[in-house]
Amino acid sequence: MATLPVYRWRMAPDGYATYRQLRALGLRPGGQDVAAQVERPRRRRGPLVAYLYRIDRAKPVRPMTPAKWAALAKANAARRICPECRRDAGYVIPPSLGMCPACAFPDNAPEGASWNSSPHTAP
Repeated sequence: MATLPVYRWRMAPDGYATYRQLRALGLRPGGQDVAAQVERPRRRRGPLVAYLYRIDRAKPVRPMTPAKWAALAKANAARRICPECRRDAGYVIPPSLGMCPACAFPDNAPEGASWNSSPHTAP
């Protein structure tokens, strides 16, 4: 097994890019192996490592099909619906709560608050 070339932070030669840099260029690694790595030293821990791919071997990003767009919209819509009151919160519900704030904190709502009008709270 050959070892990877290791470059210091911001010292990689032209022709290499990280995964995010490839994405910004509209490219993907396309099945190629990691070509090199960049290391950024840190004081008290091991270095940060970024893997580099060759730009000339990268392939264009596959375009989104209508079916993929529909699946993505459905998944994002599911993240907006509260599992308790089944209402659309209008934003992605925080995973830390697992439900909309009105359901998670029903006692903290001020009187007449429109966001606390879930069907399972007492009037």
